Amino acid sequence: MTASATDPHDLSSVAEPLTRLAPWGARLAVWALAAALLALGGYAAGHGVLALAAGAVSATLAVLILASGLAVRGQRQRLSTGAGAIALALADDPDPVLVTDLDGALRAANRAGRDCDGVAAALGRWCADPRRMAQALAAEVGRTGRLSRNFIISDNGLRVDAHVAGSAHALIVWRFAPVPAGPGRGLSSLGLPVVTLRGGQLTVNEAGRGALDAPDGALAHLVAELQQDLPQAPRVVSAGAAGQALVLPARDGADIVPLPALAAGVPVAAAVRPRDFEDIPVALARLDRGGRIVGSNRLARGLLGLTEGEGHNFWEVVEGLGRPVSDWLDDARAGRALGRPEVLRATLTAQETFVQIILRRAGGVQDDGLVAVISDATELKSLEARFVQSQKMQAIGQLAGGIAHDFNNLLTAISGHCDLLLLNRDRFDPDYNDLLQIHQNANRAAALVRQLLAFSRKQTMKAETFRPESLLEDLTHLLTRLVGERITLTLSHDPALGAIRADRRQLEQVIMNLVVNARDAMPMGGTIRIETEATHLARELEHGRARVPPGDYALIRVIDEGVGIPRDIIDKIFEPFFTTKRLGEGTGLGLSTAYGIVKQMGGYIFADSVEGAGTTFTLYFGSQPAEAMAPDAPPKAPKRPARPIDGEPDTPPEPPLARRPPPPTPEPDRGGTILLVEDEAPVRAFAARALRLQGYQVFEAQDGEQALEFLEDRSLTIDLFVTDVIMPGIDGPGWVAQALAARPGTPVVFVSGYTEDTLSAALGRTPRAVFLGKPFSLRELSETIDRQMRAAVPA
Repeated sequence: MTASATDPHDLSSVAEPLTRLAPWGARLAVWALAAALLALGGYAAGHGVLALAAGAVSATLAVLILASGLAVRGQRQRLSTGAGAIALALADDPDPVLVTDLDGALRAANRAGRDCDGVAAALGRWCADPRRMAQALAAEVGRTGRLSRNFIISDNGLRVDAHVAGSAHALIVWRFAPVPAGPGRGLSSLGLPVVTLRGGQLTVNEAGRGALDAPDGALAHLVAELQQDLPQAPRVVSAGAAGQALVLPARDGADIVPLPALAAGVPVAAAVRPRDFEDIPVALARLDRGGRIVGSNRLARGLLGLTEGEGHNFWEVVEGLGRPVSDWLDDARAGRALGRPEVLRATLTAQETFVQIILRRAGGVQDDGLVAVISDATELKSLEARFVQSQKMQAIGQLAGGIAHDFNNLLTAISGHCDLLLLNRDRFDPDYNDLLQIHQNANRAAALVRQLLAFSRKQTMKAETFRPESLLEDLTHLLTRLVGERITLTLSHDPALGAIRADRRQLEQVIMNLVVNARDAMPMGGTIRIETEATHLARELEHGRARVPPGDYALIRVIDEGVGIPRDIIDKIFEPFFTTKRLGEGTGLGLSTAYGIVKQMGGYIFADSVEGAGTTFTLYFGSQPAEAMAPDAPPKAPKRPARPIDGEPDTPPEPPLARRPPPPTPEPDRGGTILLVEDEAPVRAFAARALRLQGYQVFEAQDGEQALEFLEDRSLTIDLFVTDVIMPGIDGPGWVAQALAARPGTPVVFVSGYTEDTLSAALGRTPRAVFLGKPFSLRELSETIDRQMRAAVPA
């Protein structure tokens, strides 16, 4: 600080506004005295009016004098508790501390900072343009409230910490602390001249200061060319010599510019000393005109899997994802691919590694040598692969959902007409077995459609909280029969295992599919182990492309001793229709369905396999507190579990409808009139015939418009609407809403090949509506209609 400067520590600088207020206080005092004398003279002369006016003026001036005194005192208190108070509090801090306003004007400093005229002076030798840097830092603090920045030169550094302060947040407190850089830390320790451009601000290392004889002009020229993103390296002029700088994009978004030895005919690559080239914190490789690697630094060798001293052609080290590397090099030599990033696969690394490479000329325009700037793109490629996979699965899921809807219509017609035929036949009829085969295969096809819906995550999920060991114990008998005599099935449970929330029936299906796959992987027999485990993830678990957040989890493992899954296909096993089984032995939907079900229930499923040693499938479900479980319910009749897709359990098929007595014809008073709306003619024909057999009068319509035309006849009494949901023109909920406006209270049965979950909004808006999913059997249709008709009859 200069001798004439005011010492901020003694607060004389902050008292300047007070001295400016002092003359006004003196003037006000004189005016008040004159007014008082005038008042006294008037009073003595007996002029009452004049005395009154003089008294009023005197009182006003007295108030002003008092107010100005209070303002001066308040200003002194505020300032003394502001910048000066901060400086006093930090007076003994060994590091320089400055207090400025938001514009950077110095307001106070502690003892260690008395020699600094401001932030720019404190930055001094640490950056190329201290004044601009100080302004930029102050602006950043004003925006964000605080910052920390390191400036490194050679073996020393400066750490700048700043934050806003004061009751009105109108002050900035700066602390400047020394930071020992240590040998080899940062770019500044390089003997190579380096300029770093970050956000339009330049930092020059110690070696770079001597390379620019006119820093302002040379740096401005360099910045201008860098901001144009030119494919050629920018030109730098110094001491009458000119050369091209090598621009290296760093990971933090900054441009690192190693300056050349500015002498005629000296290429950039030749100007870089071997030690400096090795220490540059950017992966670099030098290529000759033939594409052979003639030099690489430590980071480049680590990324590419190279050993120092080895000689390789560039196309032996990396391979293109779309075109040969040699073609890309040819384009770069011709200037067509310079500065354009290319993602390639490293071929010599132990793990799959992707790199992003930018090629630049090693010297002048006539020099065919290239410098490859390399960065790790493995994570970027992994994110891209995950995005593509999610898009693909979403598209397949939408396709599967649409296919399932169409198949459900076909299966409704097939199984429904089969039920009608079985009504009039017993097991001694010659065509009974044929009809039974049609019925059973229609049920299998319906199960396949359910798998499609589960994969597309459009299957209705009925979540409940239960302990997974209870589910596995219930499945033990069926699973034992399923695996056969050559395979031993064992169960083991963790006593600390918590409850999970999932769809019990769908989880049974997942376990069965995994056990079937394990059985098929061991044709000569072996052991299948099903284990449970309680685990806590303290940090995020990354498995392949999936990430499991921290928390408490219940794990279910299905472990086999089979042939294992080859490494090149294990990432594909959850894709739909992918199977390693021979033609006719599997649909390829088992594992993809399991994946869809587990994801829909909020869980995770992973596969780990060693070829020739077996495979482990692990399911993660979030643990639920014990109080979340429902109270024990009375035992229910056992349900027929779902069949696995890629195997046929040795269980008897569901008894066909023909083995049961046909549904009785309803009583006359239980009849009614039904309006049936269905755009699929085979489904409409089956439903209409089935309902007429039950004694109902049925009016048929092929779409919503025709249904509304029927209802225009007010003499027509309709007791129940039965309608498909998705139809051309007006959909089911649309025409029902219009019909209920004129016929309120009419019950509704919505039928659809989609699941109830996807139609919940429409069901919620329609009073007295129930859902019947396709494909439905004759009995399911009859029971649903009967319940709705009974509910419509007043008690």
